[in-house]
Amino acid sequence: MAMPDIANSAQAQTEGTLDRVGMSNIELPLMVQTDNYPAQQVSAKVELFVNLGDPQAKGIHMSRLYLQLDQLSTESELTLQTLTILLNGFIESHIDLSTEAFVKVEFDYNLRRKSLISEKRGWKAYPVVIIGRLIDGVFDFELQVDVPYSSTCPCSAALARQLIQEAFSKQYEQQENVAKEDILTWLGSTQGIVATPHSQRSVAQVKAKLNESADNFPIIALIDLIEATLKTPVQAAVKREDEQEFARLNGQNLMFCEDAARQLQYALNQQTQFSDFWLRVNHYESLHAHDAVSVTTKGIKDGYKA
Repeated sequence: MAMPDIANSAQAQTEGTLDRVGMSNIELPLMVQTDNYPAQQVSAKVELFVNLGDPQAKGIHMSRLYLQLDQLSTESELTLQTLTILLNGFIESHIDLSTEAFVKVEFDYNLRRKSLISEKRGWKAYPVVIIGRLIDGVFDFELQVDVPYSSTCPCSAALARQLIQEAFSKQYEQQENVAKEDILTWLGSTQGIVATPHSQRSVAQVKAKLNESADNFPIIALIDLIEATLKTPVQAAVKREDEQEFARLNGQNLMFCEDAARQLQYALNQQTQFSDFWLRVNHYESLHAHDAVSVTTKGIKDGYKA
């Protein structure tokens, strides 16, 4: 006896088209291939949707979406090409119902990162989101990464320098000439550094739209670009020489959230593989109980909005 198929045989009780119908929070492993590097297995959360363009149709065939994703998980790798095939498959499996398809994949991408000086290595996990859309035959792909870094406040640094100057003046106010060795000894003492600027762990969230010239997901390249631009990425394995170099980099790259956003904006504007971008820098303040935030975009017509 044939099993009933309500989605095919029944009619909608209330007619109307729907923008998205599908599934979210699908958990499964995926092999992700990026930047021409070997594929890496990730634990992903996925959303799958199509639109429901037939106002009388009872519903879509959700199992058809899931099974195509499962096939990608077990038989292939997530690449720009396979995501294109997946989106096409969603439309082909709903040929009389849908003209739009949507996929969102979230995962942590693990990278082995080298220390600043000691050459030690450690793992860092970067949150990544990949979004693919197919609307009326037009594909659209988006890559988002979150990159942590350290930000040291320029205002706080200036105030700390002033206190050090005042402490130095008080220490040697009775001496007209001070020996170099005495100054070096004082600077190396607790009294010599009477104040330090405040810094905080920060996160740059960058969302980039791939243009037609892209042939892969440039996850590693985008992470490297962000870290090289800001110059103070958080570290994994650290020896004392690495910590000292990290302190030097922070001191030489003081930044407000506005500085970080503008530096990233300039760097992303030089990239030819992105047709548009959106970015948000979050400085999780150590001075305040609130955060300092700056948001900007490439600024193209009909592009991302802040």
